[in-house]
Amino acid sequence: MSVLGIDEVGRGPLAGPLVVGAVILPDTEREWFAELNDSKKLTAKKREALNQLILAESATGLGWVPAAELDKLGISEALKLATHRAVKSVQSLHALFSQIIIDGTINFLSHTPLESYTSTLIKADSKIRAVSAASIIAKVARDHYMINLADKYPDYGFNKHVGYGTRAHVEAIYKYGLTPEHRKSFEPCKSLSGFTPTEKLRKNTTSIGQRAEQAVANYLEQHGHTVIERNHKTYFYEIDIISTKADHIYFTEVKYRKSAIHGNGLDVITKTKLNQMYFAALSYLKYHNSKLKNLQPLLAAAAVSGDLNDFSSTPQITWLPIT
Repeated sequence: MSVLGIDEVGRGPLAGPLVVGAVILPDTEREWFAELNDSKKLTAKKREALNQLILAESATGLGWVPAAELDKLGISEALKLATHRAVKSVQSLHALFSQIIIDGTINFLSHTPLESYTSTLIKADSKIRAVSAASIIAKVARDHYMINLADKYPDYGFNKHVGYGTRAHVEAIYKYGLTPEHRKSFEPCKSLSGFTPTEKLRKNTTSIGQRAEQAVANYLEQHGHTVIERNHKTYFYEIDIISTKADHIYFTEVKYRKSAIHGNGLDVITKTKLNQMYFAALSYLKYHNSKLKNLQPLLAAAAVSGDLNDFSSTPQITWLPIT
């Protein structure tokens, strides 16, 4: 029974295309079959070697959705379109298959004539040889594309991060701006480009959290701050309070605990959260640069504990310079 394996690469990067691979392996066993695995678990050298063998001896297809098209469609529709394009490419070779297996949980071929032949499987790229092969050819093809972009846009380091949101990549975006290869529906590109999302961002602030934020806002205003925005949302993160005082602008994360016996809210400000705060603040500064370019930015973490009913709790605030 011939399997058409399907897998995608490039769902999460800030730049570059989404690529879906589709592969029907040879009917007869090959020695290199034993080396097939999820592309992420293979070295670049091994992927390259297997990619050549797969392309030479199998029926293969790739479905590409560039960044601009992905922005218009959204990620779900882009995945569906890339899958259809990859399958159509294989079908043009008139190769026979009796089953389609897609890595993951979503059948991107639903409502098509191929729906009844298609099944999904979590981690299929490490369990089903044809899906492993699909992940390899998609990964290699996309990596080559991004490495070539490094010659066109040498300041961004596409050859190193292949479009993913590393700190170096995000810093390059703020320093040099966006290229046509950047996904304007993904943060921080969205804020920098003024991209309008098609869905409202999910609200996730509880009433207790709102009272804690009000307590901190009151405290800041009592100490000479002007609160200019509350609950500034980006795609990945929300800044609770943005305020100015003298020649500084403060980005404040508010954390509440009813009792400080087991520590205060500052204890949950992890390195990951600090990075999220950092990039959200940079995004805000870039987007509002004309008004705020002369202000020195500071990250702030404010911990509140006790009874919030009368807003009488005194927050503990730590200032963290943006470097």
